[in-house]
Amino acid sequence: MPDVTPIPLAQLTTLRTGGAPERMIDAHTTDELVGALREVWSEGDAVLVLGGGSNLFVGDDAFDGTVVRVLTEGIEVLPSPRPGHVRLRVQAGHGWDDLVAYAVEAGLAGIEAMSGIPGTVGAAPVQNVGAYGQEIVQTLVEVDLIDEVDGEISTVGAEDLGLGFRTSVFKHHYGSVPARSAVILSVTLELEEVGHAERTIPGEQLRTALGLGASDAVSVRWIRDHVLATRARKGMVLDAADPDTYSAGSFFQNAIVSAGFARTLPAECPRWPMTPELDPVVVIPLEAFDGYVPPSELRESDVKVSAAWLIEHAGIGKGFRLARSSRAGLSTKHALALTNRGGATAAELAQLARFIQGRVQSEFGLILQPEPVLVGVEL
Repeated sequence: MPDVTPIPLAQLTTLRTGGAPERMIDAHTTDELVGALREVWSEGDAVLVLGGGSNLFVGDDAFDGTVVRVLTEGIEVLPSPRPGHVRLRVQAGHGWDDLVAYAVEAGLAGIEAMSGIPGTVGAAPVQNVGAYGQEIVQTLVEVDLIDEVDGEISTVGAEDLGLGFRTSVFKHHYGSVPARSAVILSVTLELEEVGHAERTIPGEQLRTALGLGASDAVSVRWIRDHVLATRARKGMVLDAADPDTYSAGSFFQNAIVSAGFARTLPAECPRWPMTPELDPVVVIPLEAFDGYVPPSELRESDVKVSAAWLIEHAGIGKGFRLARSSRAGLSTKHALALTNRGGATAAELAQLARFIQGRVQSEFGLILQPEPVLVGVEL
């Protein structure tokens, strides 16, 4: 078993918090990963599976258990049953942005707007990563995984993963447990072969973010370059020289609220309707049909509202700190990112997060939910 000397999690997570665990295993191959997980699960040890560490908020105390680092890498090109498409089977430990770079270089479309997102490929389906109108659910075919319950390996189609807005059956939502306790071993995506020619871009959200009109044509490489530049301006591309990137990305999720609640918010609060829910199909037996078909009722769609807008309009601006000397603060570029300005403890960051939640709740009547997985820390 490839045990290694435990490294403090503050050195392995982008929010830079957490002590050294009791035990650490580095898994460079699928066999090593499967073997490590089966062993620690059989022993009943607490286990933390660690990829890029970009979606974790770890407490100050040492993790009392085993950290298994997923370091598997590799991309396998597979045929697709759809003309003009190709499938990529990618190992879970492969860097997500490295995969996007590979796809763009190969002229494959479908994930280019998700350039610059930190973390690993295996973590991407867990919270259905997305940006600028693209989400992994749009290209995901299946995952290979190992279940904690029985240690068995299986291939599961995307339709069975409960993929929704920043969620899946694997996601540890704050205050709850995942619907399925398993670890992803590999991910298979289906991407469109578009080459490097310029083309018009489907998706209003992506066009708006890039300043494109409906008839403007650009290449996948152009999209990647501009998304990276946009994210860098917000401090959302990892940069060791920039404390604004010492974060877990967007710390709070954009809130999903009812249409009725959304109407109580100021009209200028940015919002986006979610897919409306239609009534189930009404089946009328032929012998009972009297010529009248009851009208189907279109229910109001839930609404996604901007957490960043709510934070700033609750009086908490970019760069905010609770005290001048605090080592935890909001990014100076992005009101959704809690940042470690250098040596901040998890307790300091949690205090800031609770303060933001309280101000937004007091001003607007809703509690923002954290997006990272919290380990050994409470809000």
